[in-house]
Amino acid sequence: MTTLPIQFSEDQAAAFDSVTEMLRTAGVDLDDSQLLQQPKGESGVMALMGKAGSGKTLLLAELYKALEQSGVEVVSGDYESRKKGDRRTLAILAPTNKAASVLRLRGVPATTIHRILYTPMYDPEYEKLAEWLTGEGEQPEIEGLTEEALARAVAFYERNKSIPGALASAGLRGSDFITGWKRREEPLDIGFVDESSMLDDRQFNDLKEIFPNLVLFGDPAQLAPVNQSGAMVFDALPEERKLELHRVHRQDADNPILDLAHALADPQLSFHDFERMIEDVARRDDRVVWGQRVEVDLMARSPVLVWRNATRIKLINAFRSVHGAPEDALMEGEPLICDGIELPMKHRKKRLDLEARGLIKGAQVVYLGSGRKPGFSRLHVMGAEDPQVSAASIVKIEKPDEEEPFIPFAARMGATFLHGAAVTIHKAQGSQWDTTQVFAPDLYVAARMGRVEAGQPLWKRLAYVAITRAQERLIWVVRNRLSKPKEPLRVDDLRAAPVALKLESEGG
Repeated sequence: MTTLPIQFSEDQAAAFDSVTEMLRTAGVDLDDSQLLQQPKGESGVMALMGKAGSGKTLLLAELYKALEQSGVEVVSGDYESRKKGDRRTLAILAPTNKAASVLRLRGVPATTIHRILYTPMYDPEYEKLAEWLTGEGEQPEIEGLTEEALARAVAFYERNKSIPGALASAGLRGSDFITGWKRREEPLDIGFVDESSMLDDRQFNDLKEIFPNLVLFGDPAQLAPVNQSGAMVFDALPEERKLELHRVHRQDADNPILDLAHALADPQLSFHDFERMIEDVARRDDRVVWGQRVEVDLMARSPVLVWRNATRIKLINAFRSVHGAPEDALMEGEPLICDGIELPMKHRKKRLDLEARGLIKGAQVVYLGSGRKPGFSRLHVMGAEDPQVSAASIVKIEKPDEEEPFIPFAARMGATFLHGAAVTIHKAQGSQWDTTQVFAPDLYVAARMGRVEAGQPLWKRLAYVAITRAQERLIWVVRNRLSKPKEPLRVDDLRAAPVALKLESEGG
């Protein structure tokens, strides 16, 4: 059996060995930390599945460390050397900024799928600086950059392994060194994909074109993408290519949130019995709260999770009302969710600029205030590596019982946003918050309807996903009431100098 750097449980060790064997076939020997000749052949895809707390992220992190020790180059998506040679590459991906940031907080250099599909093109002068930071070239002399600035860049890169972050610490802006973006033409080597239950078939096929070796890390108990008819991309893999972890980690064994999530696997458990279980746990452990109302102060950074769109819209309007938000404007500190980018094809580069900065569909954003031009917003993209951005915006505030949303302001084109004080459980997948509020009356409606998805009552799948979004504290809200705010919305903890992304039309 493989010599492991930490003590794994039996099923974790078996999974580590199975991935190790797949990588050995692909020409990377983790046992002896050496690179072998890369074989030619068909793509290899393996799925490593397990419920919350089963150790998927731990395995991903340990496999990353072993690959790096073997000489595999980690590609982060923010810079890629042109020097090819016989290098072997690894990219660690997640579908959303928030999911990637969860991995980065654990020391794993993750990026979004989009940042791997589209690669940055660097100005040649600053590309020399990037090569020097990555140990592939001599220290360049660049006008305007002092030795102190270069030292700051080196210190930042050593801590964070981010080229844009390092160059920003030297006083440069992205527009100084990134000249554009292009669709990746050459394949990479090994891809690890976290939160792979969120992938749809199109994304999966894009990844298989880039990576001859893919390992999907996912939770089979989560909700499948809306357009996938209840199926996840790893469901269609051969059985011998699917590994499942069953044992919950020892360090998570006393976690009441995970205990509740795993209790949902009991086919005899009713919604009523589950709520009694939550109420009982809440009496013993303050990490679980039996909530009599939605805590409005949490909604600015941690949205309430709901099932129905009608509930989401009502809670959003209640949030704005108790904060005294005007009908025709946003207040600083209001949360938004990116709903896509509305730009014609001739502005494809501008679209890629925005998406590369984290404004992809589903991104959680905090409104920092109006920009210098009408329709522009200053924004903080939660979980993004470079979170401050100023962009042309189209903001839509949905109203109860009204088909068309109210638009307080809009640029002619740009990034579109919905309000983010409440989100559906489907859209919350891939994200986690320290404290998470789950709106239980919605799940009760799902239970009463008796709907089933992938052989399991829908309410249980919804409850499982919603509960496992909570990292430290779960609030199970049982009444349709909203608390009064204890403090006004704030942005002082997020403010920084934004990087402007101009989205005017040609000559506009």
